[in-house]
Amino acid sequence: MIRIAAISYLNALPFIYGLKHHPVSERMDLHFGSPSAVATMMARNEADLGLVPVAAVPEIPGCRVVSDYCIGAEKSVGSVLLCSGCPLEKISTLYIDTDSRTSVVLAKLLAGKFWNITPRFEPFDFALEQPDTDGSYILIGDKALEYGSRFKFVYDLAEEWYRFRRKPFVFACWAANKELDPDFLQEFGRALAYGVNHIEDAVNESESVFPRPFVKKYLLHNISYRLDKDKKEGLQDFWTLALEELKSKVRW
Repeated sequence: MIRIAAISYLNALPFIYGLKHHPVSERMDLHFGSPSAVATMMARNEADLGLVPVAAVPEIPGCRVVSDYCIGAEKSVGSVLLCSGCPLEKISTLYIDTDSRTSVVLAKLLAGKFWNITPRFEPFDFALEQPDTDGSYILIGDKALEYGSRFKFVYDLAEEWYRFRRKPFVFACWAANKELDPDFLQEFGRALAYGVNHIEDAVNESESVFPRPFVKKYLLHNISYRLDKDKKEGLQDFWTLALEELKSKVRW
């Protein structure tokens, strides 16, 4: 059995649907967690293949991208946001969601190289308390979808990245920390493709706190699942800018 670590956020729903409705599921042991939990499982060799946050890929021994599918965005992603009670230039403290290091690294990169601000970054545990709409936060995943509209100022990090580099952004990609059977990887890719091509079926089958029309629109128009040439260029650009010392470890 191949141990698979998948992100438990709404944006991964098509992948999960595809994996569960394809015969390759019989060869998998599927586990779920936050982006940071998936990265930890891969680093500790508790999983063989995972939907890994891109900031973690260069740091996991032997990790390499093994699929042409990802969690990405052409422009606005809708679920990775800087939400604040004041405009960017007045932010002094930015509370960060430690569930995803990629979003934190991206926020710090944009702050220093594009927004030209120098806030203090502080961790915030969303499991213990709700964000204060007068404060400033990096919200990701389902938390961004739930709380984002409550803030006066909202900045979509994927859209800000596009304004900065004129390239799409990749938040997570399917990567393995060891050599895997090529036949398995081929079938795994077909399962992902099946899910991406049946998003409406995936939504109709799932249970969510969000209305189905909202979920369909989000998955069909905000998330871009193909890891194409433009996204690979954007990903390499991110690695080069934010992780200069690690980029040489990345293998396609």
